[in-house]
Amino acid sequence: MLKIFTTQLQGSFQKIAKEEEFSFEDGARLLAQAIVGEGDIYIYGAREMKAVVAEAIEGVETLPRGKELHRDLASSISIADRALIVTRYDNDEEAIRIANTLTQNGVGVVAISTISDKKEGKTERSLSEIADVHIDLRLKRGLIPDDDGSRFGFPTSMLALYAYYGIAFTLKETLDELE
Repeated sequence: MLKIFTTQLQGSFQKIAKEEEFSFEDGARLLAQAIVGEGDIYIYGAREMKAVVAEAIEGVETLPRGKELHRDLASSISIADRALIVTRYDNDEEAIRIANTLTQNGVGVVAISTISDKKEGKTERSLSEIADVHIDLRLKRGLIPDDDGSRFGFPTSMLALYAYYGIAFTLKETLDELE
């Protein structure tokens, strides 16, 4: 079972790398604006996506000027700052509220999530529509098939960390070029 999971996970990583290459670049450029200027990069992670926040702020290679974004801080973040919002799906209500507050205040937003299936009659915009740059994790079901036809093994935080590193490595390259 681990071999199947590993193979499927590698395929997911490769798909993100291929399909989101330009979004990594765009997201890194947007976040670099805070570092080059007088701003900070605020990171919000919903539920299991707090793993990205921990890696960015407390990991071995932290994100330059990275700070955790709590929902009550969103309205006080400066236009010089940038935000990275990470959630399982782009229809996460709290993430949408935070993104709306940030963009209304002129703060650039990069988001990482899976684009959810659109629902009829939906009036609220999704996170992928609100964010300046969105990286789609493309994880809508588990990676391993079960005997009854269902699927399990839903590694959202692993894929989000991969996407985070795609942005972080590109951000490092961007900042190195500016020096």
